[in-house]
Amino acid sequence: MSIRRIDVGPRMSQIVINGNTVYLAGQVGQPGGNVASQTRDVLATIDELLAKAGTDKTKILQAIIWLADMSTFAEMNAEWDKWVPQGNTPARATGEAKLAGPEYLVEIIITAAA
Repeated sequence: MSIRRIDVGPRMSQIVINGNTVYLAGQVGQPGGNVASQTRDVLATIDELLAKAGTDKTKILQAIIWLADMSTFAEMNAEWDKWVPQGNTPARATGEAKLAGPEYLVEIIITAAA
């Protein structure tokens, strides 16, 4: 079984494919926006990365969501619920974490089937 990497950088790859499983690096939105706008940014990036990997959001297996502040959970969920394909919702966990910088309010990590 081969491992394929897409958008490889010096510290991490944006996409790693092993067999029929696609792993995305954690994605963050544009700094300066609120949780809703950053969530929309992240979800658009996820769509783009999944397309590069030859798959789409209907094949997401798991989502791990980190929020800088759990008080924004409903705001993030409002965007997620508009985006996630009903009938194909993944296993998901959401927690609060100190993200890479204070300008980031949400980070989403995705695992999908190829």
